[in-house]
Amino acid sequence: MKIAVLVPCYNEALTVKKVIDDFKMVLPEADIYVYDNNSKDDTSKIAAENGAIVVRETRQGKGNVVRSMFRDIDADYYIMVDGDDTYPAEFAKELLKPVMNGTADMTIGDRLSNGTYRSENKRAFHNFGNNLVKGLIGQLFKNDINDIMTGYRAFNRYFVKTMPVLSGGFEIETEMSIHALDKKFLLREIPIDYRDRPEGSNSKLNTYKDGIKVLKTIVSLFKDYKPLPFFLTISIVSFIIGLLIGIPVIVEFFSTHFIDKIPSAILALGFILISILLITNGLILDTLVKQNRQNYELFLNQYKMNKKD
Repeated sequence: MKIAVLVPCYNEALTVKKVIDDFKMVLPEADIYVYDNNSKDDTSKIAAENGAIVVRETRQGKGNVVRSMFRDIDADYYIMVDGDDTYPAEFAKELLKPVMNGTADMTIGDRLSNGTYRSENKRAFHNFGNNLVKGLIGQLFKNDINDIMTGYRAFNRYFVKTMPVLSGGFEIETEMSIHALDKKFLLREIPIDYRDRPEGSNSKLNTYKDGIKVLKTIVSLFKDYKPLPFFLTISIVSFIIGLLIGIPVIVEFFSTHFIDKIPSAILALGFILISILLITNGLILDTLVKQNRQNYELFLNQYKMNKKD
């Protein structure tokens, strides 16, 4: 049985040694991989000196790092943790337990349930952003996951080797959560403690820029995974606008049997036609998504058969 600890890093020279030492103490049998994402400091040197397997990932962005990790590293079980020492290593065994006993394909380290994230996190609007993302995904994908964006997770090989990583940046956590929900992987949340970065260690997150990226990712994944409700919503809006513009034209026609508001009539007709096209697109794409799900299920079945062989 092989366990791999995955540590994506960018300028974490101040904290990476402690992260490695802590996980060595908790999981002495694990291999610790530090993927350095173009750090400008001594992250790679310090990680190598402290026994980690260091790999350089030149494509900038956490999503690109995770993609390379999932492709390159062969293990039975994986645990992913940030290199900033905000996630305590002592919760690693609790996260691994469900994936090792077969009750979960991915476990999620829930920072929000016990309140430590709200008390420790000093970055403005991050609590608001987490709640917003949680609410949006909860409504759109009908789930009760509490911490969508946590960077502390454990996986089995089945999930890692069948997860298509498309995101390039910090929106990777959101993508993994939505993919797991859509493809019916077994999920478990484990409440964990959270601690803010030590003094001198700076967050790489930009509250507004990365927040907008995450929201765009949610909208994009909603379109990709649930195209019928996505296009139906826009279709209804377009239909209502067309109806509001067209009602005066209809009233005028029934009153005078003539139409003087020609531009309004054309505009209203345009919105109605757009509405019809949108719902048609939604129906076609919904069929394609269902076929994709069927193909993915067959792919998962084939993966398991090959694993047994």
